[in-house]
Order: sequence, then C-alpha cells, then structure tokens
Amino acid sequence: MAHPDVALFFRKPLPEGNYSIEASFCTMLEAFKPLTGYSPRVVEAPVNSTGVWPRVQIALAFWKARRAINHITGDVHFAILALPKKGSILTVHDCGFMDHSNPVARFVLWLFWLKLPIAHAQVVTAISEATKADLIRFTGCRAEKIRVIPTIIKDHFTRSPKAFSAQKPHILHIGMAHNKNLFRHMEALVGIECHLHIIGRITEEAHKRLQSLQIDYSNSWNLTDAQVQAAYHNCDLLLFASTLEGFGMPILEAQTVGRPVVTSNLSSMPEVAGTAACLVDPLSVASIREGVQRVIQDAPYREGLIAAGFENVKRFQAETVARAYGELYGEMESEKRKVKSEK
Repeated sequence: MAHPDVALFFRKPLPEGNYSIEASFCTMLEAFKPLTGYSPRVVEAPVNSTGVWPRVQIALAFWKARRAINHITGDVHFAILALPKKGSILTVHDCGFMDHSNPVARFVLWLFWLKLPIAHAQVVTAISEATKADLIRFTGCRAEKIRVIPTIIKDHFTRSPKAFSAQKPHILHIGMAHNKNLFRHMEALVGIECHLHIIGRITEEAHKRLQSLQIDYSNSWNLTDAQVQAAYHNCDLLLFASTLEGFGMPILEAQTVGRPVVTSNLSSMPEVAGTAACLVDPLSVASIREGVQRVIQDAPYREGLIAAGFENVKRFQAETVARAYGELYGEMESEKRKVKSEK
C-alpha cells in the first residue's frame, strides 16, 4: 500500500541566524525513505516570520501546500492553525519565548505559539522531556498527546582527536541569546589562563567587559557549517552553561568531535548530556569556574567525559529519529484509514 503524502513545513531562515531545526530534519531525511517508505516533501515559508502580514502569508502558503500528513517542524507554530487538525503534527523545540519581558507580547506568544497551535494539532512532538514538561505547564495539554522525539546531530560533525592544552586551553562558547549566559562565563574564567572563542556577534558591552576582565578572546559569527565544525575541532572544551535550552545541540556536537563539555544541571541539558558532561549551576559563577577548572586539571576525569560522550551521541543518530517519526506517521495513517472504514 502506498504511503500518503507528507509535508514538512520549514520557516524561512533569516540572513543571519540559527538553522539547527532545518539542518536536523534535512539530515534525518537522508535516512528516512530507506527506513520508512515515506518521501516527505519540504515546504519552506515564502517570507520571514516577522510581523502580522508576513505570518498570514506563511499560513496561506502552508494551507495551499497541505498534504495528507502535515508537519510543522518548529518556530512557525501559528501556521498549523491553517492546516486540517487531522493529520497535523507540531514539533516544539523550546518555550524560551515565554520569558519575554513584555507581558502583552508574552500573552500573544503563549496564545499563538503554544495554546492554540497545541490544541489544534493532532499530535505534538517535543525534542526533550524538559520541553514536554514546559508544554504541559504552560498549556495544560494532556501528557499523552505529546511524543518526545529528540533532534539529531548534523552529519558533518565527525570525531577529531586532539591533545588537550592544559596550559592554555581553547574554550568555545556558542550563542549570544540571554540564556547562553556569556557574562557569567566571562566572570568564571577570570584568572584562568585560556583563550575564549565566542561564536555569535557580541555587543559593545560584552567587548568592554571582556577587555576589563583581561580575558584573551576572539569573536566570529555568521559561520558556514565547515567553519563551525573547525571551531569545535580547534577547541579544547565547550563551555555551555546555558540557563535554558529546549535541547542543547552544541553538547552533542562537541561530544561527537571528542571534546569535554561543561554544561548546566537544569532544563534539558542533563537529559541530553547524560553522564558525559561536567554539570554545573549556570546561575553560580563559582560553580561554573569549578567545573571548568576540574576539566582542565583532572586528566582522567576529562578523558572519561570524552569516552562517555562518544557513547552518548549514539542515542541521537539520524536512523533512530527517522524510525520514530516513521512510526508516528504510520500511526496517524492507520487512524485515518480506521476513521474512513467506520463511515
């Protein structure tokens, strides 16, 4: 029996930004058809999701491109309201936007990015148990409606052995959003002989603070995949003590390459890192500092984290995630056939 058409709906990426959602699903698609028999069609939003009219345009375009199974892959949650409820899936990556400082904006985001889209979707997928818990907390959604299916590591990350430079380690920080915790990272590194490489365009305030703290640093942004991969290969450790993550892909990227990770003991990060990272309190400069120093100074501990990291990333391979989505599509297809047969 032929499988129904499946449409994967993507946002239109900004000229400069994070495209991890699309990269993850595209990597999965390479393994998808041989494992599941499905051949999803990718539909990209015609315009950027900024402002009311562009979002109306996105919803209309998605409605015109609808198929038997329609999967909003993230970010443009509101557009699911233009699709049929039956056969529609919404993937939510995180609820960080619920920390918006403006209460009116926060209400609009809650209504059109969470409450109404989740109510309208037949099935919701969350990329971590932490995100699932947030969805239940913010919307009251039934737990059984939400399926946890993790995201995956992009296929261009590969193992790359490197001798650790304990004298002056090269520390990688990724991201400039508030939750990425750059200023506490700076404070934690004061007095530690190291080089801090920050990916993401930093502000003038951050430049001044780094200089006043006398931290040796470099800054790069709008990098290609190859350049990001090179940044991981060149670093000695990843410092990713974020205050909130729906998933935390840099943890897996660093573990895949073979670099020790210092990350947070809250949100989704312990779930993603497993036992293969040094967990710290992201709200405590002292805790972050102690974690970094332990990785630098304790070679057996550091090597143990690297070895555990290679094992941990096996949970997030394309084939595993492709099978999970294939099973979900199959369940929805069977349910549609059952409804038709009962009519």
